[in-house]
Amino acid sequence: MRVRSDLFVSALVRRAFSAGGFAAVAKKGVEEAGAIFVRQRFRDGTETLYGPAPQALVADEDRDSRMFELRLARGEPEAADALLERERKWDPDFWVVELELDEIGDLLPMAEG
Repeated sequence: MRVRSDLFVSALVRRAFSAGGFAAVAKKGVEEAGAIFVRQRFRDGTETLYGPAPQALVADEDRDSRMFELRLARGEPEAADALLERERKWDPDFWVVELELDEIGDLLPMAEG
């Protein structure tokens, strides 16, 4: 069984602070099963955006866990805003977590792809 979105986000925020970074929930979604997007902000003003990985990229043994994929690599904040706006039109019940960390490390489980 997959961890609820609100619990996953709460743990992610705590882990970011433990790693010496900053984290904030910019948008709350559905507590039980809302999609989670993560904006990683850098000091130079660029951002990396991570989003839920499509099920086709998730290995069978990982089907019950949340997996992420890279959606935007060190792009302009406006590009991340545009991607999230497109997502909002399709599914408005998603979460956005903002992280200020130089390295995301193993905070997000990444899908192979």
